[in-house]
Amino acid sequence: MHVLASTPSPRVKPAPKTSSIRTQFSYFPSDDGTDENLLILLHGLGDTNVPFARLGRSLKLPQTATLSLLAPEVIPFLYEEAFQWYPSFDQLGDLIERPDPSPALNLLKDVLDHLTGECGWPSHRIHFFGFAQGGSVAAETCLQWWRRQLELSSQSRATDTQAPMRPLGSLVTVSGPLLSYPTLSKPCETPVLVFRRPHELKNGGLDAFRKGFSRVKDVECIGEGMPRASVREEWQPIMEFWSGVLGRRPGDGVYEVKTGMES
Repeated sequence: MHVLASTPSPRVKPAPKTSSIRTQFSYFPSDDGTDENLLILLHGLGDTNVPFARLGRSLKLPQTATLSLLAPEVIPFLYEEAFQWYPSFDQLGDLIERPDPSPALNLLKDVLDHLTGECGWPSHRIHFFGFAQGGSVAAETCLQWWRRQLELSSQSRATDTQAPMRPLGSLVTVSGPLLSYPTLSKPCETPVLVFRRPHELKNGGLDAFRKGFSRVKDVECIGEGMPRASVREEWQPIMEFWSGVLGRRPGDGVYEVKTGMES
């Protein structure tokens, strides 16, 4: 496990408050009683947070709490519960080619402020997993957070103070491209795993990630949609990636991240 030196945070973190998160969510503390990491799961277009809450629990990552968020907007004109992270369709029902993710980014900014403030989570212990539109929002959120760190660092230099830059812990985006082409003075230091199908992230999609992030691992697997629990080869690279980025509280013994999921 990759361990970063930091001021110890509480072993058990308080649950997020519904009054501070402006959407529905499902939160579960770590099964082993030590909340060292937090995995935030963001569903795709047309889904809800419920299946991803089940996914988070089924992963059984050691010392890892999970938080599954519901996208803030209902997709209009549908009879079933289906949500979107930002307006995705025009008046004719066609997908918007260049969507504006501001509603989701504003929501996630408030969520992260609450988690790192009242809940006591160090930013480098907060990890994102997102599928499709949720993966795009997770990636843009990591960049947004990093831009704030760059601004704070620049301000501290101007006042002869030293403020360390604190990236988020990691990002796994499944079939979720960046919505922007990053222009940063320094690439984001959040480690990234891009899981994609052969037809996805073409026309410079991977280049955008490598422009915005300093550490990008590309995993291409045949098939469609989310990694399948029944196919070990699909989840294995994700679990191996987490084994290198998730933190372990010193003194709690040694454990191994398994390359599979329990149902």
